[in-house]
Amino acid sequence: MSNGKEVLDELRGPALRLREQIPEVWGAYARLHAAAMGEGRLDVKTKELVALAISVTRQCDGCIASHARGAARAGATPEEVAEALGVAVMMNGGPGTVYGPRAFDAFMEFQQGRTADPAAPAAPAHDHG
Repeated sequence: MSNGKEVLDELRGPALRLREQIPEVWGAYARLHAAAMGEGRLDVKTKELVALAISVTRQCDGCIASHARGAARAGATPEEVAEALGVAVMMNGGPGTVYGPRAFDAFMEFQQGRTADPAAPAAPAHDHG
């Protein structure tokens, strides 16, 4: 199984069904996400790198896939992602050595896809939940 697209695809249906049941909560979360991840003093790429490292800390495969995609779309390089994931490994010890590689694999999957089709339309950066 991939750590990127397949994870997001697997979560899409259940997320849509839950969103239909709690549209106010889902909408509030979407607004929070947009406010937190938009351009500000930190650029979107930096915010995606932070979110990806936190995803490793939280051991959340959906978060990892979503923010790996976001980092790729924001133009992060493999070296930048690896460095951010190094901080996650340092902060998490053993679990970081499991989820960090998953995050790097997911990023590479999306980054290679971005390189292969730079004109591909962008989807929402955070659609896992």
